[in-house]
Amino acid sequence: MTRILTVPTQPIDGQKPGTSGLRKKTKIFMGPHYLENFTQSVFDAIGGVQDKILILGGDGRYFNDRAVQVILRMAAANGAARMIVGQGGLLSTPAASNLIRKLGADGGIILSASHNPGGIDEDFGMKFNGANGGPAPESVTDLIFTRTQELTEYRILEGADLDLSVIGETEMGGMAVEIVDPVADYAQLMGELFDFDLIRNLFIGGFRMRFDAMHAVTGPYATAILEGILGAPKGTVVNGTPSPDFGGGHPDPNPVWAADLMQAMFGKDAPDFGAASDGDGDRNMIVGRGIYVTPSDSLAVLAANAHLAPAYKKGLAGIARSMPTSRAADRVAEKLGIECHETPTGWKFFGNLLDAGRVTICGEESAGTGSDHVREKDGLWAVLLWLNILARRIEPVEQIMSAHWAEFGRNYYSRHDYEAVPSERANALIQRLRDISADLPGQQFQGLTVEQADDFAYHDPVDGSVSANQGIRIGFTDGSRVVLRLSGTGTEGATLRVYLERYEADPARHGLPVEEALAPVIAAAEEIALIREFTGRAQPDVTT
Repeated sequence: MTRILTVPTQPIDGQKPGTSGLRKKTKIFMGPHYLENFTQSVFDAIGGVQDKILILGGDGRYFNDRAVQVILRMAAANGAARMIVGQGGLLSTPAASNLIRKLGADGGIILSASHNPGGIDEDFGMKFNGANGGPAPESVTDLIFTRTQELTEYRILEGADLDLSVIGETEMGGMAVEIVDPVADYAQLMGELFDFDLIRNLFIGGFRMRFDAMHAVTGPYATAILEGILGAPKGTVVNGTPSPDFGGGHPDPNPVWAADLMQAMFGKDAPDFGAASDGDGDRNMIVGRGIYVTPSDSLAVLAANAHLAPAYKKGLAGIARSMPTSRAADRVAEKLGIECHETPTGWKFFGNLLDAGRVTICGEESAGTGSDHVREKDGLWAVLLWLNILARRIEPVEQIMSAHWAEFGRNYYSRHDYEAVPSERANALIQRLRDISADLPGQQFQGLTVEQADDFAYHDPVDGSVSANQGIRIGFTDGSRVVLRLSGTGTEGATLRVYLERYEADPARHGLPVEEALAPVIAAAEEIALIREFTGRAQPDVTT
């Protein structure tokens, strides 16, 4: 039977869900009526789910299994026609996007806090993706937030949990529930995009790889595709079993949190190629033997070489990058004679361009890369495209990077993160920069002359919308750049991200240590923004 519960009218911690959905501490989501409140608000905001088909799954973090059962019972009580669920409640974010698009679903619910830690004392998240497979636009997230302020009741079906371990179809309160292999459809799509025979021959020839799944959701995907379909040796995938607390680690694919991979790739007898992905499978890290590839450089290399893979052999319509991402991809777009778009951080902005056919490949400096095959960033897709390129060029990663820099120049790049900064201090730092930005051009800092400074505003060329206050940009006359913005991906305080970039055209200077090349820019950023004064930190918490 269906019962109606009355929920007190209150905001969900006064926070509007963004592109990445709503992220909170797990215990908050586990609190009385909290998950139910947000779920009903999502259903109401999209016009109800009566007779609709939805995709459901998550990254397997703590509370994922319980949340899936609750959402299923609520969908049944609200009249949904069919819910398609990944076996065990698992679906990577790009795999969910693919299922929405392939099956013509009305949307999907993805349970994840992406690269944030998992566990009862860590983070949980939930977001809605629309019928195009991409994150809900701001117009929908605004409606969700408004509904959380008004909600007085939610609908939920009483009954036993479903067994999500068995693939097949069952029924719940008149709603069909189809439990599917979370990997199969995604693996089929990858086989259509890339030359699997060519990559298979790479492994037959003795090519060695290490893929660190970081105890997260891409473990089953990487094992099935790399070791199963492509024939990489057993053990190529490490940390491949999803864990509710990600093995007690931080599932963020960067040199700090994937230190074991970095050690292996820079040690004796290193594999030819290394890669990692994050909690929900939408991010990636690329490492060659003895060389780390920044996400910004990876985007540029993938764009310059995408034609070597079957799906992109006819070329690219355009490239899009988030504003903080280095301008390395811009140089590729210029040479190819295609569009290049600078957008705010958030995959929904890429979605508009992809849907309009304006771009083919997109990327963010925070390790997210993807293409028009889905409407999310896709970590394993990026790894497979790298493998396709390596198999065609028969060159090591280091040689590919050197050749790329020789052709396009090198954009030295780094990101400094100051985590859990008290929100009032972080906001004060950004507000001060907004106030002084108009006065910065012409001033010199550490020998660098400011050419331009602003708070980035994006004018969407597809729908005409304007997104203001997206981050402070400070450009210097020598092509160097500093970007400062606050990240919304954490659950405590604010994370100040400082992006540092310096362009070098001279191949003789392409081998400098990154911190040495960026030293004047780092010093200028401190002098302009007074980072130590506002954050109380002598150095960043994480450098990537």
